[in-house]
Amino acid sequence: MEPAHFLNYGQLLTGLKQRIFTAQYAALRAVNKELIALYWDIGKMIADQREQQGWGKSVVERLSIDLKAEFGERSGFSVQNLWYMRQFYREYQNEKNLQPLVGEVSWSKHLIIMSRCKSPLAREFYLRSTARFGWSKRVLDHQIDNKTYEKYLLNQTNFDATLPVPMAKEAKLAVKDHYTFEFLELAEEHEERQLEQALVSNIQRFLTEMGAQFTFVGNQYRLTVEGNDYFIDLLLYHRSLKSLIAIELKIGEFQPEHKGKMEFYLTALNEQIKLPGENDAIGIIICKSKKKTVVEYALKTSTQPIGVATYSLTPHLPDSYHKLLPSEDEIAERLSGWGEMGAEQ
Repeated sequence: MEPAHFLNYGQLLTGLKQRIFTAQYAALRAVNKELIALYWDIGKMIADQREQQGWGKSVVERLSIDLKAEFGERSGFSVQNLWYMRQFYREYQNEKNLQPLVGEVSWSKHLIIMSRCKSPLAREFYLRSTARFGWSKRVLDHQIDNKTYEKYLLNQTNFDATLPVPMAKEAKLAVKDHYTFEFLELAEEHEERQLEQALVSNIQRFLTEMGAQFTFVGNQYRLTVEGNDYFIDLLLYHRSLKSLIAIELKIGEFQPEHKGKMEFYLTALNEQIKLPGENDAIGIIICKSKKKTVVEYALKTSTQPIGVATYSLTPHLPDSYHKLLPSEDEIAERLSGWGEMGAEQ
């Protein structure tokens, strides 16, 4: 038996570790905010002097040499980085929605967003997402490659009508309108079972495509109701939503009857599988294709939270999607609500 003074040691150690991690994270955030503020000021100075005094390539090169002599070769004051600072200031100086966000993201991720996203609204989306979900540079690149911004804007769900407001906003961000499974190396003609098995075999890349916070529970997940067995293609769990996520895979076009089957699965999950403290299960029906109005009509009368998405085996978003994007005012309104969703832990 341990001495009395060791009885609570494990609990105290766990609490202390968490406190240290929290303090370290807060310190890193503070340092990053200061660094980004410094780069902003340097960019402003170069932009102002270029306009007022005609600073050109030779002056910026001299500035780089002098700063590196004082602060070291790896201090971040290369000629190229100084020009990036100027670009950063010039492109963000009139974007009032972006300025409060810049200190939340590291400089290397700013360079990715600034170079790959030209729309201020797209930049706002990736700044908010990167800060909220802690995306690494690799994941951020992947999300931009896969048109996550466009897929978020186009998603078809009934979450506004079936989930509490804060949870609905989080859930809409978690569910895309289109998923790209180019990593599967499947032929265009394939069976649903082949699609499911290929996704399970590539589970890490599948979860990356699904997005942050998803974890894998199982495939062909069995539910038994009055002696009959029913099987959900894929069952995931979303840590932030605290919800089971049931996924049905369809290799054809979305049909209204798919909704009824998903409603049955969600009811069974809530009655039999959901744990105390968890939220109700959410369904995602992933089809090869869908008709927008058919989906709207099907989801209109459902009391269960369901999203309907499509998938492809190539990384290109169909051209028709771009015609369906909301107006800039609608996009800005959707993004503005993110501030109410709370910080990601």
